[in-house]
Amino acid sequence: MLRHSTFDTPVGPFTVVATEAGAVRAAGFTTDVPELMRLIHPRLTAPVEADDDVGPVRDAVRDYLDGDLTALDAIVVEQYTRGEFMQHAWDVMREIKPGAPVTYTRYAELSGRPAAIRAAAAACARNAVALILPCHRVLRTDGTLGGYRWGLPVKEWLLKHEAGPAA
Repeated sequence: MLRHSTFDTPVGPFTVVATEAGAVRAAGFTTDVPELMRLIHPRLTAPVEADDDVGPVRDAVRDYLDGDLTALDAIVVEQYTRGEFMQHAWDVMREIKPGAPVTYTRYAELSGRPAAIRAAAAACARNAVALILPCHRVLRTDGTLGGYRWGLPVKEWLLKHEAGPAA
């Protein structure tokens, strides 16, 4: 059984879908649980019910929004892909530090395949656990925002939040 909970953030509602053990399988700036469920690989889907107890992620998101930009680092996520590169790229994505966004080119380099810029972009696009895996920290090669499933205003807010008060 999976559980979902939605809570308010400065940029709108944020919904988390997690296992009973608290591992996050989907997250995004939406209230549309069926939309989030479509992001989960079929191997990891299960019935889902509303439940405010989604494990430690609720407090971690609150702490992140209150300024502890590393609060999400310990949250367990579960995503599945057949591709070895994709899984590795998701692991690398977690290492991108707040306030230090990288371009798709740099992200591909960090992932060990400098020529795989499109594959790096695909890792961002297929990330089902927004915010926790910080795909918002990856920018177009020219340094502009590029796309974000939850909207560019959300991505821009997150990057400014992580850059600190001087931003």
